[in-house]
Amino acid sequence: MTAFKSFEILAGNHDRGMVLLGDHAMNRLPQHYGRLGLPESAFARHIAYDIGIEALVRALSARLGVPAVLGGFSRLLIDPNRGEDDPTLIMKISDGAIVPGNHPISAEEWNGRIEAFHRPYHNAVSRTIDEVANRTGKAPLVFSLHSYTPAWKGVPRPWHAAVLWDSDRRAVTPLLDLLRGDSDLIVGDNEPYDGALKGDTMYRHCMLTGIPHALLEVRQDLIGDDIGVAAWTGRLAPIFETINADPALHVYNVHVSRTGPYE
Repeated sequence: MTAFKSFEILAGNHDRGMVLLGDHAMNRLPQHYGRLGLPESAFARHIAYDIGIEALVRALSARLGVPAVLGGFSRLLIDPNRGEDDPTLIMKISDGAIVPGNHPISAEEWNGRIEAFHRPYHNAVSRTIDEVANRTGKAPLVFSLHSYTPAWKGVPRPWHAAVLWDSDRRAVTPLLDLLRGDSDLIVGDNEPYDGALKGDTMYRHCMLTGIPHALLEVRQDLIGDDIGVAAWTGRLAPIFETINADPALHVYNVHVSRTGPYE
C-alpha cells in the first residue's frame, strides 16, 4: 500500500528566487478516514479544497521554472491555512455541511492530525523557502494561491481575483497594479476575505520572517477547467516574473501584523 503523502513538492530552479504555495490544492483523505461521514459529492465542493488551484499551481510552476509546495489532503481533514491553536483548524460544520468525522473529536485525534498532516506540510514549506533563500542569499518571493466561490449565501462576488495581505505591501502593491492594468478584470483588495489571519500560512512563513509575499485568490469558476487554467497561467506568469525581477523586493523586512504583536 502506498503511504499517504501530506504534501507534494514540485521541482524548480531555486536560483529564480520564487516559491509558489497551494495550501488547499487537493481533496484527498487517507483511506482509513473514509469520507468523514460525508457524501462523495462534498469532495467536489469548495469545502473540501480550492477548485482549480492544483492545476494552476502546477502550470505556473512549470511555466516559471520555480518550486512549489502543494497540500496533499483535504481541508475537511485539517486546514493547513490555520494556526495550530485556531479553533477552526478542524471544522465541525463547513458552509452548512456537518462533518460527522470531525465531531466529536478527541484531543488525541486532534493532535494526531496536526502531527501527521499539518506539521509535515508546513515543514515542507519551510524547507523549500529555506532552500531557495540559501541558494540565492536573498529573501525569496512567495505567492500563495487559493480560489473562492462565485457567490456566498446567494450574494454574487464580482471580483475575478483578489489579493489578500496583512501589513506587508511590497509584493501586494505591484500585484494589484499589474492585475488592474487589465481593464477586463475586477480585482479585490482584501476582498472577499481579509488577509490578516494570525497563524495562517503567510503569517507563519512570511510575516514572521520578513519575506515578501502575497496571497492571490482566483474565482473558482474561472479556473475550473483546462481552458481557464491556461488563460490564468498566461495572465499570471508574466506578472509574477515582473514582480520577482525587482531586486529591491528580495530583502528581509519584518512588518508588525495587523492581528497584533508577534509572540
